[in-house]
Amino acid sequence: MQIRKGQQSDLTALVQFNQAMANETEGLSLDQQTLTQGVQTLLENPARGFYLVAEEAGEILGSLMVTYEWSDWRAKDYYWIQSVYIRPQNRRQGIYAKLYQAVKQIAEDNGGAASFRLYVEQENLKAQKTYEALGMKQSYYLMYEEK
Repeated sequence: MQIRKGQQSDLTALVQFNQAMANETEGLSLDQQTLTQGVQTLLENPARGFYLVAEEAGEILGSLMVTYEWSDWRAKDYYWIQSVYIRPQNRRQGIYAKLYQAVKQIAEDNGGAASFRLYVEQENLKAQKTYEALGMKQSYYLMYEEK
């Protein structure tokens, strides 16, 4: 299995994975055009972040997105891990762990990160256990939002 940065040729798979993840975790059906534009924008603007994909024999098994948030307190970026999706038939095989290790290596190669962050639904206990097994801990902070 190869872990690599997402590229233009991955657009269709990344859109499909995002759609599947939204449906599976939140019961949402995302607008295809908006989602495609969102994925395309990140692929074209590496200063905003990047996708990583896990690929084997030409098939994408899983992916995640990383975006940056500058910390003036730490003078480094937080690496926000988002849009995590592993195909159902490929789950529990260590793919996310490999993607996460690649994120950490990319950060190290680029001067380090303030920390690695993600958010997860409170009910998604399987994902929480995976993140904890890889060394992540529940954050002190709560998230607030206005739409």
